[in-house]
Amino acid sequence: MTINAPQNTDKLTLAKESLSQLLHDKRVPSSVRHALKDDYAKLGDMLGRLENEHLHIVAFGRVSVGKSSLLNALIGEKLFSVSVLHGETTQTRQAEWETRETGGVFLIDTPGINEAFGQAREQIAMEAAQNADLVLFVVDSDVTETEMQTLRALIATARPVVLVINKADQYTQAQQVALKQSISDKVSAWVKPNNIVFACASPSAQTVISIDAQGNEIESQRSRPTDVDALKSRLWEIIQTEGKTLSALNASLFAGNLGTQLGHKIIQARETLGRETIRLYCISKGIAVALNPLPVADLLAAAAIDVGMVYHLSRIYGLPMTKSESGTLIKTIAGQMLALYGTFWAIHLASSALKISTAGVSTVVTGIAQGSVAWYSTLVVGEAAQAYLAQGKSWGTAGPKLVVKKILADLDKDSVIQNAKTEIKRVLKSSGQPGETG
Repeated sequence: MTINAPQNTDKLTLAKESLSQLLHDKRVPSSVRHALKDDYAKLGDMLGRLENEHLHIVAFGRVSVGKSSLLNALIGEKLFSVSVLHGETTQTRQAEWETRETGGVFLIDTPGINEAFGQAREQIAMEAAQNADLVLFVVDSDVTETEMQTLRALIATARPVVLVINKADQYTQAQQVALKQSISDKVSAWVKPNNIVFACASPSAQTVISIDAQGNEIESQRSRPTDVDALKSRLWEIIQTEGKTLSALNASLFAGNLGTQLGHKIIQARETLGRETIRLYCISKGIAVALNPLPVADLLAAAAIDVGMVYHLSRIYGLPMTKSESGTLIKTIAGQMLALYGTFWAIHLASSALKISTAGVSTVVTGIAQGSVAWYSTLVVGEAAQAYLAQGKSWGTAGPKLVVKKILADLDKDSVIQNAKTEIKRVLKSSGQPGETG
């Protein structure tokens, strides 16, 4: 694509920078990036397209309108599969258009829309069209209501469209004029008249009647050449004058849409990873407390585990905290828990003291009970820390007291503790440790 307009180059440069910043954002933790690896792969592909100045043109339309034949006619080779059966194209297929000097133009075939039982294929086609720099919306007659609905959906995504009326050989010159006028009237709000083009990608054979020497009529079939010259001319005109603008527009739209999607997905991924991390620390703390017979060592081990959990969570959220900062945050949360739930934690400390004066099975019973309470406390600390980190290391307008109060209200304490007991017993049993039998 040989375009010298500085403003187009500037737009392309800005689009590249936008995609690059999104792709290499160091604030996104590696664990979250891994969870969203497919999205980042799409981002990398789009950036590669821009850097190599690749333009993607997607053929889109109903089944059997001749999308594959049209692309084959443009390329001059039968690279795309053609069949009389509906649904021959089940995935997107891509080939480089090697005509002229523009080796960076790629033609992409898609499954047909409006196919019986083809919802998944239709979704593949729509996604390909929404990522295209230019869409060839292929029809073979006047546009149907289904095609109108789909065209509206494409236009809503700001995709530039060239509407191709294929199988032009089926219409007389007068019929073509009437058909183009009818289509133009319906799509005039979205498609300019010069972007409505006739093509004949796979013309039907022509019947020829000849007379032999004896005067007998002989009927034969003669193939006719394809005719995509008008489409080629229009496409090259667009590529030469608007190619970089189309690429920049598509990349900017892609970056904006994907940026929004990534934002939501990053939040979801952080929440999911955060919950998994909290659960692992709940198990660790519950087991550690259940197995340790000394109450003071109990509390020290519990505090160290909670610090490790908050330290880990802060990295998932891309807001690293030192262990000292993690400890300070835990003290704030613990202070609110004691203020709101003082009696409960007094019982927790009492059960810890019981372990120093009991032995045998009763120690195990007490240990499991205390371990389940420790599990619960870590869950509260974890969820409070997660809320604090999700707001950018801030308690927001509510403050720590209301945040902790809501968490305590939302959690079913008895259910959490019972589930914790079951899990602790299971882990102790699987590790060969004595477990509660009653």
